[in-house]
Amino acid sequence: MAQRPVVLVVGGGYVGLYTALRLQKRLSRGRAEIVVVDPQPHMTYQPFLPEAAAGSVEPRHVVVPLRRTLPRCRVVTGAVTGLDHAEKRARIAPIEGEPYELSYDVLVMAAGSVARTLPIPGLAEHGIGFKNVGEAIYLRNHVLARLDAASSTDDPEVRRRALTFTFVGGGYAGVEAFAELEDMARYAITHYYPRLSTADMRWVLVEAMGRILPEVDLDMAAWTVKQLTARGMDVRLNTRLESISDGCVVTLSDGDEFASDTLVWTAGTKPNPMLTRTDLPVDERGRVVCEPTLQVRGVPDAWSAGDLAAVPDLTKEAPGATTAPNAQHAVRQAKRLADNIVATLEGREPEPYRHAYAGSVASLGLHKGVAQVYGVKLKGWPAWFMHRTYHVSRVPTFNRKARVVADWTLAAVFRREVISLGQLQDPRREFVQAANTGRTGSLPPPSAEDKAQSGSLRAG
Repeated sequence: MAQRPVVLVVGGGYVGLYTALRLQKRLSRGRAEIVVVDPQPHMTYQPFLPEAAAGSVEPRHVVVPLRRTLPRCRVVTGAVTGLDHAEKRARIAPIEGEPYELSYDVLVMAAGSVARTLPIPGLAEHGIGFKNVGEAIYLRNHVLARLDAASSTDDPEVRRRALTFTFVGGGYAGVEAFAELEDMARYAITHYYPRLSTADMRWVLVEAMGRILPEVDLDMAAWTVKQLTARGMDVRLNTRLESISDGCVVTLSDGDEFASDTLVWTAGTKPNPMLTRTDLPVDERGRVVCEPTLQVRGVPDAWSAGDLAAVPDLTKEAPGATTAPNAQHAVRQAKRLADNIVATLEGREPEPYRHAYAGSVASLGLHKGVAQVYGVKLKGWPAWFMHRTYHVSRVPTFNRKARVVADWTLAAVFRREVISLGQLQDPRREFVQAANTGRTGSLPPPSAEDKAQSGSLRAG
């Protein structure tokens, strides 16, 4: 190994950021060069995406800038498009310029996961994901724009389609987004849309399994369904999305068909497909095979953790059990991984990762939640408070913690912000139309949604 080893961290998410953060703290200056490569210059704290979409937290405060947080690391904004660990060389494609190769000594594979989609007709054309802050902002603007569109028309079909919101996937991400956005829309209609009633809205959650929230006990999942249905929300269990047509007609496996302008896909994730362009060992689910120490099995100087890693769960007796792909494990694995890298660089033996799953917390809207932590089950306001307390403690850096708490404090004093900044979806459209006025080949007139979004911005 070189005198000053290069540690390549592929990915700037939970594992990538926390690993690099701990390495720069534990390693003396000049001891190693830490290179972090990610397509985005920030880490997204995904548990706060539903609150960001609902307007309870400023979107900028749920992302952590890598360059500011990792001053002693080299941050590369780009993608690792291939990796030959046998030669210890990675192929990097920066956001601008020609691709190049980077030599390294120690690898941390933390590229995370991507949305797991299915070949459903119309999904790619009409679906909206919910894994990053851009999608959260888009969805917030889209939902508010649909309220504007419904309030501005007397056509019952247009209104019904605009006020029907369909979510596919009953895990934590899907349920939280579903509940938080309904809560926001309900508040907006009650306070600012006298021509609309909350009874006009239709919120549909589609889940292929016979339950939602698989991380909690069945009675807690059933209680959550009961709370959602009491709010007039439609939860379809043992049901699949069959298709969505160009006319935005959603077809479900139970035979129901209805028009919906909004289709949000939160039905799980899969390991980053870039793993197929590496020589690292993967299991049948495409995850990197790891030892309990978080070392890649049979591969020296390579480590992995998080969503894309199959890490043995030493707290369970079941053979072959691996840790769940969630933030709770990712953050703890990152710290153990960094400590183990430091140990090997100092000639010591790495230690295995062991953490018993503490439980789960989820927000179901303002002052509403569900939680199961160390066997203790909480509902309503106490669960919501625990959700906020736990996650603010896990947001990286004091700066972000303080900003999130400030957002919550201001939200408790002032009315909720329900302004749609729809022009963010296509900020140059109006200018391009103006520049092309009177010229041949000018752009077509804006769609109904563009008009609704532009109008809502001016009204705000």
